[in-house]
Amino acid sequence: MVTAAGQAPQGGAERPESLKIVVTDPIISRFEDALKADGGAHRWDMAAAWAPERRLDALAGADVVVCSSLGPAEAAAAAQARLVHVTGAGYDKISFPHLAPSAVVANTFHHARPIAEHVLMVTLMLTRNVAAADRAVRAGQWRTIATADDVPFHPVLADLTLGLVGLGSIGSEVARVATALGMKVRAVRRNAAAPLPEGVSLDWVGGHDGLHTLLASSDVVVVTVPLDSATEGMIGPAELAAMKPSAFLINVARGPVVDQAALFAALTERRIAGAGLDVWWGSPADGMVPPAELPFASLPNTVLTPHHSGHARVTFERRAADIAANIGLLARGGELRNVVARPAPVLSAVPASPAR
Repeated sequence: MVTAAGQAPQGGAERPESLKIVVTDPIISRFEDALKADGGAHRWDMAAAWAPERRLDALAGADVVVCSSLGPAEAAAAAQARLVHVTGAGYDKISFPHLAPSAVVANTFHHARPIAEHVLMVTLMLTRNVAAADRAVRAGQWRTIATADDVPFHPVLADLTLGLVGLGSIGSEVARVATALGMKVRAVRRNAAAPLPEGVSLDWVGGHDGLHTLLASSDVVVVTVPLDSATEGMIGPAELAAMKPSAFLINVARGPVVDQAALFAALTERRIAGAGLDVWWGSPADGMVPPAELPFASLPNTVLTPHHSGHARVTFERRAADIAANIGLLARGGELRNVVARPAPVLSAVPASPAR
């Protein structure tokens, strides 16, 4: 067995190594006791609230960095790091070009079920017009099918088809929950021929070339794909035009997967019925909430949330447990879990063959 640092352990009975660990993520810092469950004699710097200069000094001696993001300066400072443990699934905020060659990058998950429940909640809010009904009651209006002819009847979930754009851990869990509630579920993913995840039953599955077919046949479209060069702008004007006018779009992936201007126009012109947005096109800055260039908050046919769909306590308890387990494995010379990037192997020089 080879350790994350590339060195063979010197015997299973040896005492676990003492590591210097720097934690810069403020959310996971709230689960400090769980992070330290390994029980090793490690040196911990809970540096989330530290000034930048002090944090850089701490990173300079770190064996392990626990973070949600690591910019170029911090990545370069962590020149001795052997493990960079991201506190969630996404590692797009890690500056890989500036990492030390010794650094293994690992991630953690456990957010699929909370996000799936959020998707079903927003589906019910949109299809039952909950936000508008709430505003009306607060304004002293009692609008139901008994009092107003223009109030629509509700659908039930079993009457609806849910279309998934992406079938990773989040999409798969959405599929399981939606199917359990009677919805028909369809999906597109990169490899349509791959076996379905355990417990997932689909009405239809296609590759990304079947996206328009999915959009045209779905009452609720849920975007769950990761953001990369192939998925940025994946839902644009043509894709929104392919959706039913009665359909809803829910994005729990990343904001830029959906073309912002095209979505705003489709909602404003009622070319689709509504949208649920938990992800945005940037971070809140200068008081801009929600963080978008266009006023989605002014639209009555939206449900808007602050990227919190996965924020169940159990998500972070389990993430902290994963991180603690990997720290223990590193200290004992074990094989790390959930590794997304490894340093390039160092090749030993091969002695030249003697001349013949």
